[in-house]
Amino acid sequence: MKIVAVTQARTSSTRLPAKVLMKIGNDTLLELHLKRILKSKKIDQLVVATTTNPEDVAIADIAKGLGLEFYRGDVDDVLDRFYRAVENKDADYIVRLTSDCPLIDAELIDKVIQKAIDEKLDYCSNVLAPSYPDGQDVEVFRFAALKKAWTEATKKSEREHVTPYIWGNSSYKGGTLFQSDNFSEGYDFEGLRMTIDEQRDFDLIEQLIDRVGTGETWLTYANFLTKNDDIRNINQTITRNEGYTKSINNES
Repeated sequence: MKIVAVTQARTSSTRLPAKVLMKIGNDTLLELHLKRILKSKKIDQLVVATTTNPEDVAIADIAKGLGLEFYRGDVDDVLDRFYRAVENKDADYIVRLTSDCPLIDAELIDKVIQKAIDEKLDYCSNVLAPSYPDGQDVEVFRFAALKKAWTEATKKSEREHVTPYIWGNSSYKGGTLFQSDNFSEGYDFEGLRMTIDEQRDFDLIEQLIDRVGTGETWLTYANFLTKNDDIRNINQTITRNEGYTKSINNES
C-alpha cells in the first residue's frame, strides 16, 4: 500500500497574493504547512504541485529545500496539474491537501487515511459533512478515482478544484461511481477558520502561533480559539469555500 500526498501551492491567489510565501517567524506559511504534513506516519511521499508561472519557482525552491518532489503544471486546469504530479508514483491512495492550511494536523490526516483503507473506500474526507475547522481539510481517494476524474470531468469547477467530480458522484452524495464516507469524531468546530484566504486570516494565524506555537494539535488550536473571542473574531465573517462557490456561480 503506497500513500502519496499532494499539496497545491501557487502565488497567484487573488485575495491575498503570494500568501504561502508570507512569513511567521523564520518559516514561510508553505514551509510550516509542509513540515507539519511530514509528521504523518502513513504518508510515503509528499509532492508539491504548483504552476508553470515564473513566480512559482519560489514554491519549487521551497520544496527542494525540504527535499521534496514538486511538479509544475497547468495554471488553470488544477485537476490536470494534480493528476500529472502523481501519475507515475504507483500510488494506491492519494491525499489531497492545500497550502493555505498552515496548521494542518498530521494525526488527523492519518486518521482519514486509515478510515479509507479500513473501509476500502474510493473517497474519504472530513469535508463531506464539515465538523472540523476550515483549514483542517483532508481528502483521501484511490488513484483510480483520480484518474477517472481526470479523464471524464468536463465542468470548469471540476477542473479547477480537483475532487468535485469524485465526491459529486460518490455514494455519500447519492452517486454510484465511487464508494465514499465522511470522517468525523463528533466535534462541532465547523465555524472556526484556520485557513488563509485574506489578510485577516493571516492576522489570526500569526496571533494564534504567537500565543500557542507551531507544533500543537488541531484540537489545541480549536480549543484556544473558542476561549479567546478577540482572536477568533478576527476572520469570522469570511465565507467558507468561497473559491469553489465562485466557480459554481460562474458556470450558471
